[in-house]
Amino acid sequence: MGTMGRKTGERIKNLCIFALPGCLVFGAVVIVPFLYGFYLTLTDWDGVRKVKNIVGLSNYAAVFQDTGFWSSLGLTLKYVVISVVLVNAAAFLLAYALTNGLKGQNFFRTGFFTPNLIGGVVLGFIWQFVFSRVLVNFGESTGFGIFSSSWLADPNKAFWSLVIVTVWQLSGYMMLIYIAGFTGLSTDVLEAASIDGATGFQRMKSIILPLMVPSFVICLFFTLSRAFMVYDINLTLTGGEPYGTTKLVAMFVYEKAFTARNYGVGQAEALVLFVVVACISGLQIYLGKKKEVEA
Repeated sequence: MGTMGRKTGERIKNLCIFALPGCLVFGAVVIVPFLYGFYLTLTDWDGVRKVKNIVGLSNYAAVFQDTGFWSSLGLTLKYVVISVVLVNAAAFLLAYALTNGLKGQNFFRTGFFTPNLIGGVVLGFIWQFVFSRVLVNFGESTGFGIFSSSWLADPNKAFWSLVIVTVWQLSGYMMLIYIAGFTGLSTDVLEAASIDGATGFQRMKSIILPLMVPSFVICLFFTLSRAFMVYDINLTLTGGEPYGTTKLVAMFVYEKAFTARNYGVGQAEALVLFVVVACISGLQIYLGKKKEVEA
């Protein structure tokens, strides 16, 4: 008993030393704010007054009656689907090209990753200049009608400008994850497939893609979460314009809480958004892990 007691004491001591500080920080910056945010969804607080009156579930009823919120959520879902597909397709192709002994591939890896280092606010202003000035001047001088006017002023093209900037920013980061996946592939398996006469397409379909499932799971999770929560690029590139046609859900929730000073409803909308993102991300991870096991 004495030896077991000392071992138990050592385990508790090590747990307190190594795990307790992280748990306390996580609780302080994640759990407590989340619980406080849930409490605010039950109040009529406007973000300014000291008084917070309990209104029950009326804020959630207001969320389901808010057509603007659901419209922005629908637009965000469209943006997420397109962005996730294009980002991962571009990142995978770049990673595949830059792991086949291309001359100067380290330089290209650095170049493609660099956009991810630029803050979203700065990135939005840079591309705002590109769409409003550079491409317009290019269109006027060359006669390309598609660039004759700013994309940011066209309700149909402004959405695609958001997608382009997102793909440009995130592809390099996801490319590194795919590169790590490619470098971890067994060369023996690939060489054996080549000896057996497998073509490049057959190796890609039957060997490379199944073995890259863990990388796909990670990249899809990162792109899903970042695309759903995008705000900085939306703010600085389009500002939700023209005519509110590019106002994604994160911007809508922010304006509801801080511009309209309806913090209770805004927080309730944020909680609903959290549930939506958690369900979609959880389903993606579950299906991805299932595919990973099968592969």
